[in-house]
Amino acid sequence: MEAACPPTTAGKFVVVGGGIAGVTCAEQLATHFPSEDILLVTASPVIKAVTNFKQISKILEEFDVEEQSSTMLEKRFPNIKVIESGVKQLKSEEHCIVTEDGNQHVYKKLCLCAGAKPKLICEGNPYVLGIRDTDSAQEFQKQLIKAKRIMIIGNGGIALELVYEIEGCEVIWAIKDKAIGNTFFDAGAAEFLTSKLIAEKSEAKIAHKRTRYTTEGRKKEARSKCKSDNVGSALGPDWHEGLNLKGTKEFSHKIHLETMCEVKKIYLQDEFRILKKKSFTFPRDHKSVTTDTEMWPVYVELTNEKIYGCDFIVSATGVTPNVEPFLHGNSFELGEDGGLKVDDHMHTSLPDVYAAGDICTTAWQLSPVWQQMRLWTQARQMGWYAAKCMAAASSGDSIDMDFSFELFAHVTKFFNYKVVLLGKYNAQGLGSDHELMLRCTKGQEYVKVVMQNGRMMGAVLIGETDLEETFENLILNQMNLSSYGEDLLDPNIDIEDYFD
Repeated sequence: MEAACPPTTAGKFVVVGGGIAGVTCAEQLATHFPSEDILLVTASPVIKAVTNFKQISKILEEFDVEEQSSTMLEKRFPNIKVIESGVKQLKSEEHCIVTEDGNQHVYKKLCLCAGAKPKLICEGNPYVLGIRDTDSAQEFQKQLIKAKRIMIIGNGGIALELVYEIEGCEVIWAIKDKAIGNTFFDAGAAEFLTSKLIAEKSEAKIAHKRTRYTTEGRKKEARSKCKSDNVGSALGPDWHEGLNLKGTKEFSHKIHLETMCEVKKIYLQDEFRILKKKSFTFPRDHKSVTTDTEMWPVYVELTNEKIYGCDFIVSATGVTPNVEPFLHGNSFELGEDGGLKVDDHMHTSLPDVYAAGDICTTAWQLSPVWQQMRLWTQARQMGWYAAKCMAAASSGDSIDMDFSFELFAHVTKFFNYKVVLLGKYNAQGLGSDHELMLRCTKGQEYVKVVMQNGRMMGAVLIGETDLEETFENLILNQMNLSSYGEDLLDPNIDIEDYFD
């Protein structure tokens, strides 16, 4: 018989997950209730903390993500108690969670921030790597040292970064869209960035300020226990810094892009030989493609009928919310993407259970210029806001929706360019009833504005454009800009003078 849960009067604030959402939530609760113990339950021996936080404008924010030992967190917040264990079961009726180490913890309010795990194109194949966290990034680096050719499947942020950073190895990049980075860019922005891919990279690497604390060597045995299957939290925006992503060959950049296709089948070498299939050589400058005589450990057949051999495959095709351990015996409402549905107070469909970050799916009436994306910035904002909501609910106060959900705003770096995305930057959900305005200086900047009925709905800014604050305000205040026409993007007109 399992021990019964202790009486609920002993309940604490409990947060599950050591990623950005969970840690931000725990820190916020610890600040709000300095005399109460806040429990943070995490399967990994390191946590992710936000450092060097900067508010760039009303909504845009920039920060670094740092891996730290959980003891550092406990030093900063003496009332946070970290429990290093996965969650085995949630007994929502009894307000109690059971951890893998067999202990039971009663909560008065619980926030689930267990993140998401990579969707692998193929489970259990040793030649398929998913990159999601520090562990998998380091494993990837180990494999790359011996590699002559790899295949990258996927078109999100991690795939984009990888393709740009890898050197000395042939890269075949397969995407299901017409253009690269479709979650972030349209074809125009993709084109602007692709020219940078083909250009030789300048050797001067920009030094990044983020220090790293890795789990290497520490608690190896503890980690093999918690099954290294994707329990780590997600990577930071410049995760490949400090990893030397060089393959065996001596050249810098060789990339071949296969668009509008997906993986049809993966063959191991023996199987491939028995089936007497033929694979292609790496395509070079419009020479006709010939049959590859080299034998590869693994072969990929794409839906466009092409087959390529490679040393290994990187699966970077997005993530699925990590809801598994919490579903048994609980009737959570789930979103279409499999996440735990949350209302505008980050509350799930179960009493006293909240969720934040990649694990949740926003199910409130969204602002017309905000959308959920599983990104760092949103994990931080949701974790922070969830803590506020939990605090308000437990002291019987009401709380307004956080301002960060008014406008989608994200700043990142791709191919060493600063990239700012605002609102419906890809005209998401606007149908055909919208127009685009563009300004582009090759190699320098790319500005795209999405307009609907004379109002600005979104923007993509690549390079040092200095337009983010002005555009953020124009999207937020929904001013009618019809009279400005194309002048809006005229570089000789200082747009800020109009709208300050």
